Amino acid sequence: MILVTGATGTIGREVVRGIPADLPVRIMARDPGRVTGAGAAAEIVPGDFSDPASLVGVLRGVHTVFLVTNPGGNDDAGFLRSARSAGVRHVVKLSAAAVADSRAEDLITRWQRRNEDQLRGSGMEWTLLRPRAFMSNTLSWVGSIRSGHVVRALYGASVNACVDPRDVAEVAVRALTEDGHAGRIHTLTGPEAITAVEQTAQLAELLRRPLRFEELGPEQARTALGARYPAQIVEALLESAERGREGSKAEVDGTVATLLGRPAGTFRGWASDHLSAFG
Repeated sequence: MILVTGATGTIGREVVRGIPADLPVRIMARDPGRVTGAGAAAEIVPGDFSDPASLVGVLRGVHTVFLVTNPGGNDDAGFLRSARSAGVRHVVKLSAAAVADSRAEDLITRWQRRNEDQLRGSGMEWTLLRPRAFMSNTLSWVGSIRSGHVVRALYGASVNACVDPRDVAEVAVRALTEDGHAGRIHTLTGPEAITAVEQTAQLAELLRRPLRFEELGPEQARTALGARYPAQIVEALLESAERGREGSKAEVDGTVATLLGRPAGTFRGWASDHLSAFG
């Protein structure tokens, strides 16, 4: 039995869609009604990382877990103890590429590092997925594109080897269903480093209408992010953006192509497939 957590999130919902229909799958969600794309045979159950009692039934009979947790919540230690007690053998964890950057000391990265260490010390087999930023993060521009044909972002000239979430999910499915991934760290990027200005230009071409890029200053970005995230997460994101301005997110890794046997997806390709969202 494979257990998928984070099934209503960007990667988790694609993992749910990608697991072969002939494999037994259990999906844990705080709100099972929000789960979409699950096969008819999938078992969807309520569960909460902060409630150990809810995990007992969730983990019963599970041998492999796709683990997704969110910054600001509990660390993974409690879940990992429950998983090991239940007989789970292998955990595939969604982490972040910044963990490998010695200069990255923001709250989110420190949280990810701690959780990686807990998994590696858990006594279970592990696989770590470390993606760069998701191309789907540009969906945060939808409102300003629709209302004013403008993209507003911090450090528009910063390059980022962002990755198609569908590629991350496909790698996750392979790690969950194939041998040979235990004890491995998969760094996942797109095929090129691209700037927000370049992404804006590609969206304009695809939408066939002009878009303007407007550079935000740090305080403007802090205000905009503060409307969506708690203050400590906002500061972590601003620290991350500053590292990106210094080039820390530019490196392209070939792991996606190696594991999937095809080139990693481009931003243009992702945007083409999601163009309706931008109006």
